[in-house]
Amino acid sequence: MSKPLHILKLSVGTDDVDGLIAWQNQYRRSLPDGLPRHVTRMWPKRADEILNGGSIYWVIKGQILCRQPILGLSEVDRGDGIRRCGIVLDPEIIRTTAAPRRPFQGWRYLKPEDAPVDLPKGREAEETLPPELSAALADIGLL
Repeated sequence: MSKPLHILKLSVGTDDVDGLIAWQNQYRRSLPDGLPRHVTRMWPKRADEILNGGSIYWVIKGQILCRQPILGLSEVDRGDGIRRCGIVLDPEIIRTTAAPRRPFQGWRYLKPEDAPVDLPKGREAEETLPPELSAALADIGLL
């Protein structure tokens, strides 16, 4: 079986991981199954790889800081005739080591070898480094 493929997405308007958690908790109360979703206009062409254990990695303030396992893909109908993809997410948000990323539009595929590692248990509450310091450490290969 092939390796899982991940999705990289900017969390626009979010200042930190706690803000993403709070927003998703509020949003998912309105959903029948209580599972958060990220709705996008584009349906992933590589859906089989994503559904093979992939996660959505969230970029917050220029850094990948966390991920959520992808549970499924569902069609979303908002009554305007446009077919949208609802990326169904595990409610648990897993913090990762910080990895700098430049802004981009939409979402991107993220290969497993390019994904940051999860933070060990007990380190989830650590403050992230300032983006400039994180970028400088990444440039010299220390992050």
